[in-house]
Amino acid sequence: MSGRHYLVTGAAGFIGSHFVSDLLGPGSPPDVRVTVLDALTYAGDPAHLAPLSGDPRFRFVQGDITDVPLVRTLMEPGCVVVNFAAESHVDRSIEDAGAFVRTNVTGTHVLLDAALSAGARCFLQVSTDEVYGSIDHGAWTEESPVSPNSPYAATKAAADLLALSYARTHGLDVRVTRCSNNYGPRQHPEKLIPLFVTTLLAGGAVPLYGDGGNVRDWLHVSDHCRGIRLVLDRGRAGEVYNIGSGTELTNRQLTGMLLDACGADWSAVRHVKDRKGHDRRYCVDDGKLRRLGYRPLVPLADGLAETVGWYAATPAYR
Repeated sequence: MSGRHYLVTGAAGFIGSHFVSDLLGPGSPPDVRVTVLDALTYAGDPAHLAPLSGDPRFRFVQGDITDVPLVRTLMEPGCVVVNFAAESHVDRSIEDAGAFVRTNVTGTHVLLDAALSAGARCFLQVSTDEVYGSIDHGAWTEESPVSPNSPYAATKAAADLLALSYARTHGLDVRVTRCSNNYGPRQHPEKLIPLFVTTLLAGGAVPLYGDGGNVRDWLHVSDHCRGIRLVLDRGRAGEVYNIGSGTELTNRQLTGMLLDACGADWSAVRHVKDRKGHDRRYCVDDGKLRRLGYRPLVPLADGLAETVGWYAATPAYR
């Protein structure tokens, strides 16, 4: 979708900042314009977008996606909306779900209404595999029912369904992506990999939930962004697309890799009580996206080495 105005929400955060940097990176069309709307909550950092500040195609607006008048002023006819804005940490949602309902559900509703009114060309809702719940064997397809177990996942599932309803009721071009666990540079240290890396680099002990047997598929942020671009370019209106990597690890296996990467051993691990409602295993079938040409390009070992190196070289995150 070259030659377009993109309104990208939440792009001062981890994944969104990588997406915008890629969108305006070397070789990008000169007629692409990007407006970033971000509230700069604790997980947003304007430094992530600082390299783009001199690009005339880029504009940053600080604001909340629940601010109806502001959102309507930023929405243009024919624009492409990519909604990364979300409260996303499961532990925080367990403690207090209110902010998750406000941002993830109400905020998405505000964006959808504004997109419909303005005549947006496409609305891409960035979601998560957590909406499916937990699966012991096999993998979820896009036709699998949502069955969220955490307040975070429930609000993301609600936003997905609301977005898809605008496609079916109003004819808005809505596309939904559901990714597996992301990692890479710039991720907030509340998430597992940056938490463990920054703690280990500082000589501390890391908390491993339960028996460490929970299974996740780890997706490098650049592969995730590549998948989103592909859905925008080749996807179809009203469809859901899973984005995975095919790299499943138990949390214990991942911990072992991070210990090795940070020069630590198992004495730096403390076992803690398991999280409430902790999903045992996530796994998505991303064959639908692969048929459009998607392939993850970053091997886990390479991606982890890059990630550890970035946190080691970025004192502000330690």
